[in-house]
Amino acid sequence: MSVETVARRYATALADVVEKTGEADSVRTELKTWEAMIASNADLANAFGNPAIAHLKKEAVLEKLIEKAGSSRTTSNFLRVLLKNGRFNELGEVGTKFDSVIEERRGIVHGTVTSAHDLSEAEKTELKAALEKVTGKTVNLTFGLDKDLIGGVVARIGSTVYDSSVKTQLETLKDRLLEK
Repeated sequence: MSVETVARRYATALADVVEKTGEADSVRTELKTWEAMIASNADLANAFGNPAIAHLKKEAVLEKLIEKAGSSRTTSNFLRVLLKNGRFNELGEVGTKFDSVIEERRGIVHGTVTSAHDLSEAEKTELKAALEKVTGKTVNLTFGLDKDLIGGVVARIGSTVYDSSVKTQLETLKDRLLEK
């Protein structure tokens, strides 16, 4: 089973729990803190991932870290489950998927908009509103430039692409003319 599939399962299970308790935001913050702590300490990451180190020793280290960090009961229990199931080193992937699942459930999607030139704030606002109307969700956009587009924009939200670039329109016109 892929790491992504495993991460999604753990993230979805955690999201189910925190939705009931209303702890989504605090658990998100705590998971990010844990991810940063593990990422900043290579010895700690290696210790949790090393099969030669006894599981009981890993549990003892985790318990001391939980005590020092002052993590909530939900986060602490979740970390214990990851360790017990040998998935502790996948905390970063699980945290990322957890963010995605929570945002999905809140009706938030992320997208990118590529244009041939810088868009004004008014154009960005108008584009955001149009994409929110089309998707029925709150859209967070990242903007980029691609001079090859000539004009227009290409918006990507998830696997859906909204292409109104001049380049694509010219290619479509060319294909139609060549068909006849």
